[in-house]
Amino acid sequence: MKRLSILCVAIAFILAGCATAPGDAVSSASPPQTMACKASSEQEIAALFDRWNDSLKTDDPRKVVANYASKSILLATVSNKPRLTAAEKEDYFQHFLENKPVGKIDSRFIVIGCNSALDAGLYTFSFGKTGAQVKARYSYTYSWDGSQWLITSHHSSAMPEKN
Repeated sequence: MKRLSILCVAIAFILAGCATAPGDAVSSASPPQTMACKASSEQEIAALFDRWNDSLKTDDPRKVVANYASKSILLATVSNKPRLTAAEKEDYFQHFLENKPVGKIDSRFIVIGCNSALDAGLYTFSFGKTGAQVKARYSYTYSWDGSQWLITSHHSSAMPEKN
């Protein structure tokens, strides 16, 4: 019985030594949060292009840029400059939207991972202001931020061969 009492006191002492007082750096630090993988489908990922394309129709570059994560890259068809900041993307779309672009997916390949997705393929842009059409290759990578899918990289390049 005496051994059991000593053992209980020792365990209580050890446990008390593991605790920290309120306000200590250790107790106020929150443990790293892990986010569960968001269940998704090819239809949901395909709809992200539609969301982006619909934002083009607003003629508001800020609404287009709202589709991009704060840490993202835009490698646009008609710009030699990688666009990394929201201001750089907004500048690009300010000029791009002047021609009233509308995109249409011609073919696509979608891969879904844990809180990430890839949509790549071919699309055609029609420009309402000029009537021109441009066929291009594209890739969008998306990341789930806990509440919505955002573009983390967007690459677009005109098709090298004319059909």
